[in-house]
Amino acid sequence: MLAIENVSRTFSNGETGFKHINLSVNEGEVIGILGTSGCGKSTLLRVLSGLDHHYEGHVKIDGVAVKAVHEKVGMIFQEPRLMPWLKVIENISFGLEEKDAKAVHYLESVGLTGFDNHYPKDLSGGMAQRVAIARALVTNPEILLLDEPFSALDAFTKMQLQDLLLEIWQKYHSTILLVTHDIDETLYLCDRIIILRGQPGEIYEELKINACKPRARGDLELAKMKEQILHLLDLTHVDIK
Repeated sequence: MLAIENVSRTFSNGETGFKHINLSVNEGEVIGILGTSGCGKSTLLRVLSGLDHHYEGHVKIDGVAVKAVHEKVGMIFQEPRLMPWLKVIENISFGLEEKDAKAVHYLESVGLTGFDNHYPKDLSGGMAQRVAIARALVTNPEILLLDEPFSALDAFTKMQLQDLLLEIWQKYHSTILLVTHDIDETLYLCDRIIILRGQPGEIYEELKINACKPRARGDLELAKMKEQILHLLDLTHVDIK
């Protein structure tokens, strides 16, 4: 469904964000992209979303090369990025021709029934991110790209939204690529974990998680895999710039 073929990104100053990324993502898979700061995780998502087209290599959706924003791809950022002058329902439906019914449906899907006419300033951080998720879903994307969407939230809200993401995945069969620094998050949500290392970043290891979802957060096998991931990230040798 999504194919990344020998993709590299070099910036105008000559620095390279990542290089030689090759990855095939199947329909309905949840892929975690894990790595330390500076290895190009977020840059890779921008390339896949079509927001950054200054790269080498090929990104293909259903076998067709794309190099621009695509209707089959939705993006959820680290911050909700809501328009403060619009109400919740207006944020979700912005740019749609058929506004009300679809927006209400996805508002209900993220558990915000009754908050249609609230403004972003009236929402908690977790609620605002739910609105951002609904806004991404309302265009019915087949591929969801998430760039550390829960990193600014408290632990309890983060767990609630992780469960919400699983519900969305089960309901809509979305293909999901999740960039995160949170190892526990990848172990709880993902089918495969791609570990990037280095500056520029390269794929260092790929791990498959066979446990069925939803998973127990205290699962012993996942705890063992966490130790393995910490070893693979080799945090004692991370370059600090």
